[in-house]
Amino acid sequence: MTPGPASDADVARWTASLGLPGLVDLHVHFLPKPVMDKVWAYFDRASTHYGTAWPVHYRTSEEDRLETLRSLGVRRFAPLVYPHKPGMAEWLTSWALEFAARVPDAVPTGTFYPEPGAGSAVDGALRAGARVFKAHVQVGAYDPRDELLKPVWGALADAGVPVVVHCGHGPLPGDFTGLPVFEEVLARHPKLTAVLAHAAMPEFEAAFDLMAKYPRVHLDTTMVGVPFVEEMAPLPPDWTARLAAFADRVVLGTDFPNIPYSYATQLQAIAGWAAADDRLGEPFLRAVLHDTPLRLLNA
Repeated sequence: MTPGPASDADVARWTASLGLPGLVDLHVHFLPKPVMDKVWAYFDRASTHYGTAWPVHYRTSEEDRLETLRSLGVRRFAPLVYPHKPGMAEWLTSWALEFAARVPDAVPTGTFYPEPGAGSAVDGALRAGARVFKAHVQVGAYDPRDELLKPVWGALADAGVPVVVHCGHGPLPGDFTGLPVFEEVLARHPKLTAVLAHAAMPEFEAAFDLMAKYPRVHLDTTMVGVPFVEEMAPLPPDWTARLAAFADRVVLGTDFPNIPYSYATQLQAIAGWAAADDRLGEPFLRAVLHDTPLRLLNA
């Protein structure tokens, strides 16, 4: 079993040792600079929000961040955007589509908000080539069951385009977070390809139960199992056993650049899961780090 990379400088070599041409990261953030600056300012006050410091590890220019991903061997990535109020979603989607047009390793993405015209805006983004969407229930503070979103979920389900949904209670619960709420969306749209961001942290067990009921529900690995998060949302004892039952529905996500640790740290956690269960191993790593996210992105 190949151990995880020792550091960022070792990531590309480690990935190649698995027989992979590179990594495919389904959960990365690039945003217009004014928005990213506000996100980083929020993390600067993390001790107030979360009770712990959150130093953004890759707080560099956009071009430097792109070069960092390339040096890590990230071949394709989804630059996710998300609104926190009405009137932002279409602008952010337009920005993300333009970003992907000028950055060849970026996959075109989109987002939405429960407001009039949301359905037509998503239809337009799909026609423009968006391959994945982001829904951030906690930051957006909206009800994913809102009737204004019914045509959105329906369009995404019909198109088979995945949506990365931050609907778990972590790192802070919101009025509409929690998997029982999002399950009502899935009950209406059972063909929806949903990726539970952060594996729905801290509702890990409920996430697996949801996957058992809905075959198009996936998990991403974003911040899962790393030392920084284990103190706040530890993995359940049967984590790797449950993973083995859904090994083909787990995808790499990292939250780059906003993580408070190195990219290699997330890969070390994933490698540890693979080593801990004979049903996982290197086939699981190849699926999570490349094959499954590439399939979902159709990239």
